[in-house]
Amino acid sequence: MSYKGRSRTSLKGARGGRSMRIGDMIAGREAYGSVLVELGMENQRIVAIDADLSESTHSDRFGQRFPDRFFNMGMAEQGMFAAAAGMATCGKIVFASTFAVFASMRACEQVRTSIAYPNLNVKIVASHGGITVGENGVTHQATEDIAIMRSIANMVVLVPADAVATVKLVREAANHNGPVYIRLARPKVPVLYDQSAEFRIGGCNLLREGNHVALVATGYTVANALHAADLLQSEGIYATVIDVYSIKPINREILMDVAREVKVVISIEDHTIVGGLGSAIAEIFAEEGIGVRLYRMGLPDIFGESGKAEDLIAKYGLTPEAIMAKAKEAVIGG
Repeated sequence: MSYKGRSRTSLKGARGGRSMRIGDMIAGREAYGSVLVELGMENQRIVAIDADLSESTHSDRFGQRFPDRFFNMGMAEQGMFAAAAGMATCGKIVFASTFAVFASMRACEQVRTSIAYPNLNVKIVASHGGITVGENGVTHQATEDIAIMRSIANMVVLVPADAVATVKLVREAANHNGPVYIRLARPKVPVLYDQSAEFRIGGCNLLREGNHVALVATGYTVANALHAADLLQSEGIYATVIDVYSIKPINREILMDVAREVKVVISIEDHTIVGGLGSAIAEIFAEEGIGVRLYRMGLPDIFGESGKAEDLIAKYGLTPEAIMAKAKEAVIGG
């Protein structure tokens, strides 16, 4: 695949009812709050519950519009997910929101046994994923949640890159019969996608093509990967960029096709490299016997620390410049 200066997914001008334009800085949780209200207007079966964090997750917008279908469970995540399971058994489509660290760890048993095991229709929308929680530190930084959730049977795991992807994937989750985990970051991130972009459970988007290195990213790191690809191009290195927004199920075919065409694959994620996106890719390559070199960028086998989000992103090597340097080193050295 030679680089042709083109994109498989349209990244030009966004309009529409949500007024999201390319380059606008919007937090995924803001987009979630808006689309949740839209879904509530369309479907009376949809209910929303939260664990006393609705202003942060933006599920409070649903509560203001539909107070009879919104339930604040207080700081009791285990009870919240048990209640979500009960509502789902009564035919409700339940959107349960809290911080990713609480959804994946404090309430892991309830998510696994009460929701995933009976394959109930509960959508877990987990905000504040990864190190971008910043000064709140390790206790609030979910850097293991993708690994935890993708190991649970019946669980779909989605990580949108921007507000457009968030809106479309929340809608996909609402239409999916079964549990879904949607991971959102805390900060505002640039809008990358046009409103015409398509998203589906089990899909991924090929944003750019190059024959030297593949940058395979998820969540807000997709924007950094695209920027890194621009930096690499200025030095004559052409990068494929893939947005893996569906980590489970994952699109094996595209990843295998790309791996056969490049010298190096680099996974990029705001998560530990143990069990996350990079591990999922490594599993595919090993099972399929694909002999491409894979480098995993993310947190090594460590906890994060307290600090400003931008400083932590730099410290753990997730900036465009760090991605570019790693790719350049891997291509030239590999």
